Amino acid sequence: QVQLVESGGGLVQAGGSLRLSCAASGRTISSNAMGWFRQAPGKEREFVAVVNWSGTSTYYTGSVKGRFTISRDNAKNTVYLQMNSLKLEDTAVYYCAVGPRGYYGTQRADFGSWGQGTQVTVSS
Repeated sequence: QVQLVESGGGLVQAGGSLRLSCAASGRTISSNAMGWFRQAPGKEREFVAVVNWSGTSTYYTGSVKGRFTISRDNAKNTVYLQMNSLKLEDTAVYYCAVGPRGYYGTQRADFGSWGQGTQVTVSS
């Protein structure tokens, strides 16, 4: 059983940057893909980014491509999401989640344990 805790959210002006962290405990996540999802009020939770177990492969939803970077430090059992050039529409609660071993996907059903989320609010 793994526990995930997101941090780093907050209030930022449009065009600014934030770095989110996801710290895992209970077991190592070094064999798993890891993903970031987000959910705005009244909207479905949507895929944002995923990184494979080794950090060598990543994939992003089109709306964040070129602005967000997912990375991981397996020695620290931690995953990051660097968010640059933030837009108003990026406002959401951001969640990290544990993905499968051996591959990664972009569907919510591909992911198991979820964190509590961290709020990101982008203002004008």
